[in-house]
Amino acid sequence: MKLITLNIWGGHVRDPLHQFISNHQNIDIFCFQEVYHDAKEMITIEDRKVSLNIFSELQTLLPHHTGYFKPAVDGIYGISMFIKKQINVLAEGESVIHDNPTYSGRGPSHSRILQWATCNMDGNLYTIINVHGLWNGQGKTDTPERIAQSEKIKQFMSNVNDRKILCGDFNLRPDTQSLKIISEGMHDLIDAYNITSTRTSYYPKEEKFADYVFTSPDITVKEFSVLKDEVSDHAPLLVDFD
Repeated sequence: MKLITLNIWGGHVRDPLHQFISNHQNIDIFCFQEVYHDAKEMITIEDRKVSLNIFSELQTLLPHHTGYFKPAVDGIYGISMFIKKQINVLAEGESVIHDNPTYSGRGPSHSRILQWATCNMDGNLYTIINVHGLWNGQGKTDTPERIAQSEKIKQFMSNVNDRKILCGDFNLRPDTQSLKIISEGMHDLIDAYNITSTRTSYYPKEEKFADYVFTSPDITVKEFSVLKDEVSDHAPLLVDFD
């Protein structure tokens, strides 16, 4: 089975992203972050163009996958999975990992969720968990909110007895306590494969860590790589697993 996780940057690099998706029809599961769905305007305060209905565009490009969109902001912005239709999805949903009831509607301080799907693949149960973690505009170090977020992610995983893959854009440095909480009892593929960057040339800042894939010990990883495709300011991460 093959999975790709990617922060699509709101579809800012639209045409290369479309081509990338079209070229990867063989991927069983996609986990995307920064996804707009039927939006009238973008929530970001950055001066850049995004695709305000990128979820539907991706669904058109992936006719053999079922798309699942989970909004974090006003029903129009969040995270999504696309799962091949031949895979039996037993259940799917979301869980709040950070709540900000006073969010103004603009900027990155919105509430955060994790998205999950439990699938029967070749007779084995897997729970796939997709996350886009807190961003505070002040780097990727520990904060009380990030510690609390990690504890909620960990608590959710502790209630899942299936094989697990946790992936996404966590906005965390690898040396943080927040990441250690998440990775306890899991295999951190960024660390195991000595990955030094998950960003592309669209990202000019020095800090090159943000995206991670964690697998439970009962999963066999056959391949893990950071793909070189420049379709966002984040690089796509590919894991081939049993």
